[in-house]
Amino acid sequence: MAMLTKLQSLSLLLLLLLLLFTEPISGESPSGCGESEHETCRNSARALKYKIIAIASILVASILGVSLPLVLRQVPIFSPEKDLFTLVKAFASGVILATGYMHVLPDSFDDLRSDCLPDNPWKKFPFSTFVAMISALLTLMVESFAMSRFQKSNPESNNFVADENPSVRAKEGNEMVHFHAIEAGHQESTKLLKHRVVAQVLEMGIVVHSVVIGLSMGASDNPCTIRPLVIAICFHQFFEGMGLGGCIVQAEYGLRMKAILVFFFASTTPFGIALGIGISKVYSEDSPTALIVEGLLNAASAGLLQYMALVELLAADFLGPKLQGNAKLQLWAFVCVFGGAGLMSLMAKWA
Repeated sequence: MAMLTKLQSLSLLLLLLLLLFTEPISGESPSGCGESEHETCRNSARALKYKIIAIASILVASILGVSLPLVLRQVPIFSPEKDLFTLVKAFASGVILATGYMHVLPDSFDDLRSDCLPDNPWKKFPFSTFVAMISALLTLMVESFAMSRFQKSNPESNNFVADENPSVRAKEGNEMVHFHAIEAGHQESTKLLKHRVVAQVLEMGIVVHSVVIGLSMGASDNPCTIRPLVIAICFHQFFEGMGLGGCIVQAEYGLRMKAILVFFFASTTPFGIALGIGISKVYSEDSPTALIVEGLLNAASAGLLQYMALVELLAADFLGPKLQGNAKLQLWAFVCVFGGAGLMSLMAKWA
């Protein structure tokens, strides 16, 4: 788990360094690049008012969304073993899936295929989908290494397989109970580790995208763009937070780790907006460097979110014993998935 925490910190630090050293738009950019958006509706004072509102409202929506599953965890009907928790998690998983496909990946396409970038190489090769694919594979690799490291650090958890000699168990029946207890404990430990890996990796993908979108909003002087984004991002953060909060509940972290995860999720977008306000004089969202950095980071975040939503959240639940053994619950879970994905897809009209 320390490896994942260091990876999160390193990713966020790299992101901030890249964006902070982004140069303003240069004279080599194509003429007319980015002019239509900035000239038709530009008002710095009005935009700043909306940004301040955005920081407060997005912070509140994020805290409510990610904290709701943690608070409801204390209510018996919302415990992870109950059907209601499964349905809420399915809805939130649909939200996360749509976030990757309908929000983050299209943003990457817009950035890397912008008229502000030269045709070669940015329009000659599908960098967005390529980076998303690599990101998904790297996510799988991180999970695989984390699980392997756990197996190696707990070799006694695998010994029961080699020791299950039928003749020995026949002579000493009480040992079989012991072996089953070891196996059950090993399975629970592996399952818990997997939930913790999912929670941290998922948060890493969300944090990267949140900084990018917050920075873009904070650096913009266009109130016509910012105003609809405030409400859209609030809804986005609330439902995305519910999905992350559900993963944190299943990870069974202590209070300190829960607080850290909640803090990073809730504060990242407001921090990005504040950072964008601070560097708005030297930062241009239409500069080639900014477009490339944001486009590549969005693509990486999209691949991570798509993998986590499909493999670790949806496939893990729908192919698991609980939903496989209950056709009615499985049907309602699919309704919730499509509901979450549909709602978040609709939000793409504004954000």
